Amino acid sequence: MTEYDAIVIGAGHNGLAAAVLLQKAGLRTLCLDAKLYAGGMASTVELFDGYQFEIAGSVQFPTASVVVEELGLDTLETIDLEVMSVAVRGVGDDPLIQYSDPIKLFTHLNEVHGADAVNGMAGLMAWSQAPTRALGRFEAGTPPKTFDEMYACATNEFERSAIDDMLFGSVTDVLDRYLPDREKHGALRGSMTVLAVNTLYRGPATPGSAAALAFGLGVPDGDTMQMKKLRGGIGALTAHLARLLESLGGEVRLRTKVTDILVDNAQSGGRVTGVRTEAGETLAAPIVVSNLAPDVTLNELIDPAALPADIRQRYAGIDHRGSYLQMHFALAEAPKFAAPYEALNEPAMQASIGLFCTPEEVQQQWEDARRGIVPADPTLVLQIPSQNDPDLAPEGKHAASAFALWFPIEGGADYGQTKVEMGQRVIDKITRLAPNFEGSIIRHTTFTPRHMGVMFGAPGGDYCHGLLSSDQIGPNRPGPKGFLGQPIPIKGLYLGGAGCHGGPGITFIPGYNAARAALEELGR
Repeated sequence: MTEYDAIVIGAGHNGLAAAVLLQKAGLRTLCLDAKLYAGGMASTVELFDGYQFEIAGSVQFPTASVVVEELGLDTLETIDLEVMSVAVRGVGDDPLIQYSDPIKLFTHLNEVHGADAVNGMAGLMAWSQAPTRALGRFEAGTPPKTFDEMYACATNEFERSAIDDMLFGSVTDVLDRYLPDREKHGALRGSMTVLAVNTLYRGPATPGSAAALAFGLGVPDGDTMQMKKLRGGIGALTAHLARLLESLGGEVRLRTKVTDILVDNAQSGGRVTGVRTEAGETLAAPIVVSNLAPDVTLNELIDPAALPADIRQRYAGIDHRGSYLQMHFALAEAPKFAAPYEALNEPAMQASIGLFCTPEEVQQQWEDARRGIVPADPTLVLQIPSQNDPDLAPEGKHAASAFALWFPIEGGADYGQTKVEMGQRVIDKITRLAPNFEGSIIRHTTFTPRHMGVMFGAPGGDYCHGLLSSDQIGPNRPGPKGFLGQPIPIKGLYLGGAGCHGGPGITFIPGYNAARAALEELGR
C-alpha cells in the first residue's frame, strides 16, 4: 500500500488546481486520471497527424485574482484577439462582431445594429449583475447561497426582480424585454440563446432557463476582464498546472481509473482511508478530493452503507441530459465565405463564428429533438483557432471545430444514424455560407454526448456535471462537503468538479473551494 497525504481523482482543470493547492500547503498529493493525458475537457489533443484540437473547453473565463496568483496563471502566453466571436443568422444579415475592446464593441453595435442594440445589451448586463452575485460563480472560497442569501444580494427592487427572473423566468422572457426586435436583433438574440441553452436540456422559452443566461453573462464584480485564449490551445493551461504540481513534488498518474473510494466505519459516519484502482492497487490517504460528477462519486465509488439513502437519492436525481454534437475537422484551407459575408474571410474574424437560429427556432428544434427529429438547420458555433495560433495545424492548413444543438437523445431515434445525419447537416450549413468548406475537409470526427461521456466520464455527456437549470443552482448545487443542510457524513471526502458550486467553465472555483475546505479542516 502506497500512502499519500491527499489523493485527487480527476486531472482536469479543477482537479489539477486542487492538487496544486494541496501540494503547496505541504501535503504529499497524488492526482489520478483514467485517461491517457491530463487536462480532461480542458485539453489540446492531436486527433489527426499535425492537427491539434481543443477537445471541449476552449477559453479561460474571468478568474478570481486569488486563484490566478495561487496557480501562476498570469505566466501563460495568451493570444490577443481583436475579435472574440462573430454571430450571423445566415439570412443576409449584418454580422454581429464581438470585439475584445468594449469601446469598439459598443461602437460597432451602435453603427451597424442601432442604438437600441446598445441599450438592449447595456440593459442585459445591468440585469445580470444581481443574479451574478447571487450565483457566486466567481467567488473563491465561498459556499453556495441559500435562496434567502441570493435575494439578499439585491440592492433594489430592479435587482430583486432580476433574481426572480433568474429563478423562475425564461431566456426569451428576458430577451423580449431588452432586445424585442426579433428580426433586427436576430443574431444577437440567437447568440444570447446559445450562451444559455448550451448548459441546459431545455428550450429558451422554458421557465427556469434564465438561470443559465445569467450564468453565461456574469463577470466578477467590478471586473470587465475578457475571456482568454491561450497559445497552444486550452491544453496549455492544464499542462502548466500538471508541470507546476510535479515541480512542487506532487504526482500526476495517468491510465489509473479509481473504482472505489475507501471509507472506514462505513456504518457510522466514517472517514476516507484512500482509493482502490481498477488494477486492484490500494492507495492510502486521509483526504480524497473527487472531481468526477458528484453523483458518480457518491453513488458509484462509495459503499452504499457509508451514506444515508436520502443523500444517495438526492444525488441520483441530478439532470445530465447532454444534447449536442461536437465535430473536429482537418481542413486543407480556411473557409471562404460568399457574399454578403466576405468580411468573415479575414483570419481575425474566424476565431469563433456563430451560425445562429432565433430563440423561437431553437425552442422548436429542442421540442422536435425530444421526439427524435434531427434539426434541419442546427444552431452551431464554428471555431478555427489555427487562424490565430498556426502551430495547431500543418503549415497552410487548419484545425476547426464545430459545436451544434440539439442532438436527439430521446424519441426513439437511431443513435448512429442520427449522428451521421446531424453531422452532415452541420457540414451543409457551413458550406451554404462558405462554399469551399465541405471540399476542404481532409478528415473529420464526430462526438455525441455518449462519446463525450465515455471519453471524459461525464454522465450523459453533460460537461456541466449537472445542468444549469434553476433547480440545480444555489442551494441545489453541492459545495465541497455536499448540499447546504445535507452535508456528506464522511470525513476527509471533498467534491471539487464542475457539478459543484461555481459550476462549469474554466474558472477553477470548484477545485479551489475543495482544496481550501480540506486545508481549513486540517487547520492549514
